[in-house]
Formats: sequence, C-alpha cells, structure tokens
Amino acid sequence: MNESTHMPEVGVVSAGEGSVNVVRHLDWEGCFNVRDLGGIPVAGGGAIRGGAVVRSDNPERLTSEGWSALVGHGVRTVVDLRNDDERREDQWDRPAGLTTVRVPLDDAADAAFWNYLWDNRLDGSPLYYRVFIERKARQCAAAVAAVARARPGGVLVHCGLGRDRTGLVVMLLLALAGVAPADIAADYELSTERLPPLFEALGIDDQTEEIRGILASKNTTARAALLGALDGLDVEAHLRAHGLEDGDLTALRSRLVQWVDTGVPVRRR
Repeated sequence: MNESTHMPEVGVVSAGEGSVNVVRHLDWEGCFNVRDLGGIPVAGGGAIRGGAVVRSDNPERLTSEGWSALVGHGVRTVVDLRNDDERREDQWDRPAGLTTVRVPLDDAADAAFWNYLWDNRLDGSPLYYRVFIERKARQCAAAVAAVARARPGGVLVHCGLGRDRTGLVVMLLLALAGVAPADIAADYELSTERLPPLFEALGIDDQTEEIRGILASKNTTARAALLGALDGLDVEAHLRAHGLEDGDLTALRSRLVQWVDTGVPVRRR
C-alpha cells in the first residue's frame, strides 16, 4: 500500500479554528477488528461523522468491559449481517439499551450462487462484491436501510470477521455518502492488518497469505478488486431500484456526513 492511499488511524477534519480528531481503531475487549468510520473525507468539503458508524467483527465475544466501551462510544443500534445459523449466545450480557437489527446478507439458500463464488475462488475478498451487488441488490438495500433507519445514536455494522460482508456494506454506505473510491479501498485494507490476532483467538488458520495468493493468481489486489467493484456502478440508482427509499438516502447522509462550512477542506494526516 503506498503512502498516498493509506488511511490513518486518526481521521482529522478541519473545521475553522480547530480540528476534530476521530480515533479510528477502537480497543473493545473481545473484538479485534473494530474501527470508527469517522474522519474519512467526503466530496464537497465534509467528512464521515465520528461515532456515526462503527464496523467490527462478531461482538458476541465482547467482555463486559467491551460492551461498556461500545455503549460509551455512543453505539445504540447493532446491525448484524450474519446468517441465522451463525449466531450464538453473547459471552457476556448485551446491554439492555441496545437495539439489534438482523439483516442476513448472504441469501445463503441460493446454493448455486455460492457454489459459483467458491468454485471461482471469489469469496474472501472484494472479488465477489460486484457480482453480489448485481445479484443480491435487495439484500444490499435492506442492509443500507437498516443503518439509515436506526434510532438516534451510533450504529455498529458487523458480520463474523468484519471483513467481507461488513466490507461490502461499508463500501456501499461510504459511496452513498460521497467518499472517494480510493478512500473506501484504503479503509477496507485496514482489516488485513487487524485480522491475524482474531484468527489466532478463534483457533483457525490465518487466511491472509491464502487470500493474497488468490488475488495474485488473478493478477489483482484487494485494493484493485474493490475499485473494480465500484467502477461504473451507480450505487444510488442501483439500490433505489431494489427498495432503498428517498427518505433512507436523506437520513443516511444526515447521519453519516459532517459538513465543514468554513471553506476549509477536509485534510488527513
């Protein structure tokens, strides 16, 4: 990853006389791949609002301290993208004040589609994103709408590892907010750095080099694959055609985007 596309751990939004710092990587005991989308620049002189949306791996492993950190960060709604058969009991009680919205993204009953992805080694990276968005637009629209319609407060979006399904939905959210594809890709790449300790904690093989090998065999990278998924795609029109409403788009942008009205552009360090 070159320096010009590396997304920093602290997003900085210039706002008049001062700057608003958003700590992106979050330390929530029991999770490993947690980050706030705040501080990512938005076209037109804004940025993603800190605390609006957090992405993570499965929060069922959060300890009592981890849940307290989640609530303390302002999260009030959890959008769970996993299939029903993936869910287990929380290891510690989930705070009563949280609303959990379940949006199974995979459409796992479509075995032919998933066999196609597995047979062609497209899963596990953004290689599958474009075909998924085209074939499963209704599920994508439902996931975006769940964030848009969440009650006031921050929203946590998660799947199992916080990489594939979460990465796809976050890609759509950021695109709708007006984030440049290069910055969306840079955010996606941060998961690669965060996942090895999670693989170890789960007692499963580290997938990092295997996925890099698959991407290399197709003469691409995760970054290029994500940029390819967005290339020529009108995310707004596509999701509108499959159930996303005008009110959802308005609410989503109001939730996500912090505009800078001083004429000073968003900067990063």
